Amino acid sequence: MTLLRAGRDYPRSVGEFLSWFATDADCRDYLAWLRWPEGFLCDECGGGGGWQLGDGRWECTRCSHRTSVTAGTIFDRTRTPLTVWFHACWSFAAAKDGISAQDLQRTLQIGSYQTAWAMLHRLRQVLIRPGRELLSGQVEVDETYIGGEEAGLAGGRAKGKKALVAVAVEVNPSKGFGRCRMRIIPDGSAATLHPFITDNIAPGSTVVTDGWNGYLGIDKIGYVHDRRSQRAAKALGEDIGKLLPGVHRAASLVKRWLLSTHQGAVDIDHLPSYLDEFCFRFNRRRSRSRGLVFLRVLQLAVGHDPVRYRQLIKRPRPRTVPPRPPGATGHPPSIDRPRATRPWRGHNQHGSG
Repeated sequence: MTLLRAGRDYPRSVGEFLSWFATDADCRDYLAWLRWPEGFLCDECGGGGGWQLGDGRWECTRCSHRTSVTAGTIFDRTRTPLTVWFHACWSFAAAKDGISAQDLQRTLQIGSYQTAWAMLHRLRQVLIRPGRELLSGQVEVDETYIGGEEAGLAGGRAKGKKALVAVAVEVNPSKGFGRCRMRIIPDGSAATLHPFITDNIAPGSTVVTDGWNGYLGIDKIGYVHDRRSQRAAKALGEDIGKLLPGVHRAASLVKRWLLSTHQGAVDIDHLPSYLDEFCFRFNRRRSRSRGLVFLRVLQLAVGHDPVRYRQLIKRPRPRTVPPRPPGATGHPPSIDRPRATRPWRGHNQHGSG
C-alpha cells in the first residue's frame, strides 16, 4: 500500500477518527481494506473473490469457505467489540508516550484490569515488522542495565537481578539520531554481542563501541569498528558521556519512559515487549501524523498471527484482584451505539422559580 493520504486512508484528528469508526461495521470494513487491499483472498484455498454475508463474514466464491476479517489476526476470537479495540489502538498510537493499562481501563470503562493489560500486550506483540530494514551508516552500540537499584553492586557490567540490555542507535552527524534497536541479553560476551550486531546492523556499517572486549573481532565479520576508550577519555579530561551520545540518550529515555508512563511497574518477563514498544515510538518520533501511526499499528495487527492470553502470561501466580464495580464485566461495552438525544436537555436545570 503506497501513497497513503491523510483524510482518505487514515484519520487526521480525533474528531475524524470518531466520525469514521462509529460502529463495529465501520471497523470491520476498514480491517478488510487493510487486510485485502486488492479484494478478498481466501485463507483456505488462496483464491480471490468472495462476498460478504449478513453476519459480517466472507464466503469464498471458489471453495465456499467462510471466514471473518478478524480470523488469523490478533483480533481473532476476541469478545471485545472492535470499536473498543480501535479506540485502544488510537490511544496507543496517538499518545506520544503511550498509555498504561490502568489508564486504558478507565478511559474505555473496562471492568477488568487484566483485559486492558492483555489488549495492550497484544498490540506490543505485533510491533516488530517482519523483514524490517537493518540499521546502517554509523551505529553506536553499548549495553545498559534496566531495573531497580541493587545493594552491593558497583555498576559497570556487574551481574545482578537487573536486565542487561544491548542498545544500538544510528548516528548521523548532520541529522542527529536515527533509528534504534534494543534487546535483553544474558551477558556482555562476544558470543552474545556479535549476534546482536549481525541481527540488527547492515554489513559494511561503522559500529562505534567503547573499549569492552566483547566487541573485539567485529571488524572480521564485515563491519568497520570504531573503538572508543573511556579510560583514555578520562585520562585526557574528556566527557565520557560524549563518546556514545546516541545510546546514552536512548537508554536514558527508555528508563524515564518506564518510570513515567508505567510507573516502573514492568515485570522483567515482559520487558522485551516494552522495549519493542519504546523502539517503535522512538523510530517514529518525527512522524507528523498520529493517524498514520494508528494505521501502521492496525496494518501490523491484521498481519500478525493470533496472540492468546496464555502466551502473554510468563509466570502464572496468584494475584489479588480488586473487586469490580457493580454490574461490570471484564469486557467493555461496545462504543457502537445510536446517536445520543442530548440527555442534558432531559430535565429543567434551573427549576421553575
